[in-house]
Order: sequence, then structure tokens, then C-alpha cells
Amino acid sequence: MVGNAWKRNNDRAGLAFATNGIAKDHILYLSHGGLGFVLGDGGLKYGRENLLDSYYTVHIWRGIYLRPDFQYVVHPGYNEARGPVFVPSFRVYVEF
Repeated sequence: MVGNAWKRNNDRAGLAFATNGIAKDHILYLSHGGLGFVLGDGGLKYGRENLLDSYYTVHIWRGIYLRPDFQYVVHPGYNEARGPVFVPSFRVYVEF
């Protein structure tokens, strides 16, 4: 969404939802203690990973932008025993 509606033409706002899953064989491997690059702690109780992401990019001056970002993740790592988690972040973007 562009900021024209609230008279901030260079600002941007966004909202996204994603849902992710893994293959049945991968679920079985992880539930039996298998390890992966990011996943695997030996106690997988499988659940789809759902993510809600929102951001707002603020144009400060010329090529300088600030962007707070918020993510809410349900069943991180495809594990119902984990989360939900709230992940805030902040970015600074500078154009030369």
C-alpha cells in the first residue's frame, strides 16, 4: 500500500500471511530425532508454520528510509510445542 492516501507519497505499508508445511517423510525423520540445517530437536509434534508479517516504511529525507517490521509466527519450526513467537525488527535504508 502506498502512502498517498494519508499524504505520505514515499511511505509504504504492507501485510502478508504465509503458511508452510514439510513433506511426510521429513516429518517422520524429524519426529524420530533427525536433525536438519535449521530444524530438529528430537521432539517434533508437527504443525504447519503460520506467519503474519507487517511493515511500514517511512521516508525520512531524500534517500533515507526507516522500516519497522513485525512478524508473528505460530508453530515455528513446524512444531506445535513451540511458539507462538513475536519477532520485531528494524531496518535503515540509505540511497546514495
